[in-house]
Amino acid sequence: MSIHWDDMRIFLAVARAESLSGAGRALKLDAATVGRRVSRLEEALGAPLFAKSPQGYALTDAGQRFLVHAERAEQAVLLAREEIGGQTEQLSGQVRIGAPDGSANYLLPQVCARIAAENPALEIQIVALARVFNLSKREADFAVALSQPATGRLSVQKITDYHLHLAASQGYLEKRPAIKRLADLGEHQIVGYIPDMIFDKQLDYLHEIGAQHINVASNSVSVQINLLRQGAGVGFVHDFAMPFAPELRLVLPDAVRLRRSFYLIRHQDDRKVERLNRIADLVFRGIRKEVTRLEAALDTKGAER
Repeated sequence: MSIHWDDMRIFLAVARAESLSGAGRALKLDAATVGRRVSRLEEALGAPLFAKSPQGYALTDAGQRFLVHAERAEQAVLLAREEIGGQTEQLSGQVRIGAPDGSANYLLPQVCARIAAENPALEIQIVALARVFNLSKREADFAVALSQPATGRLSVQKITDYHLHLAASQGYLEKRPAIKRLADLGEHQIVGYIPDMIFDKQLDYLHEIGAQHINVASNSVSVQINLLRQGAGVGFVHDFAMPFAPELRLVLPDAVRLRRSFYLIRHQDDRKVERLNRIADLVFRGIRKEVTRLEAALDTKGAER
């Protein structure tokens, strides 16, 4: 029995979703059809590719070996489409961008809105998750990350540095003791990350200033910022997010300024696909431009206070 690319495509979807239903949603097929196609492929190969468990569908040893060949076939198909179709002026198809919710909320909407306006046939999906993305399982075509991955067949490109300051609402600051030095924070409510849900050490901002307690916490940057806007306390805010929160004021701006970086992470094989290269370049340049613009806006506002 021969092996068809369409069956390999379904195999890849199940391997990445780790379930028939998840693969079916991604492929717009019902789970029963996906299951039949997987069985047909296993019959053609003469080996089981998945082991079913309460956690879902896990690859067997044979499945792991076949995954390498299926991914190579996928890249070959993508490259063939690029070469035959040529590079058109406008981009089309679907692209999924993974990002932590800070950049997903305050940078990517502007960047992706401009890209979409110039390429109306392109479907852009932004996935905001408070964790590291698994590009090997194709959770996204590429991801914006806070640090460089240590392992994997990945391409890493530094996008830009960005900065954070302590901030609190004007209403909160008017009601509480003045903050003239770091030690004064001991008399204040602190807003930050839930400690055991910090998925990247670059997010452990409060540790850097020796904060001993967190009064109100969330795993989401946007929730933390809204807590600060509501007067819940003092916490770190990205400089690029400050223009979106006019209620907030900088706290100890000359004494506390953190610097972090954004990285664009891609599957190494995807660099052969010109379409993805063009989209990645637009996102890369767009994020750099937005960080520069928004941080400059904060500097102007800070000088007036």
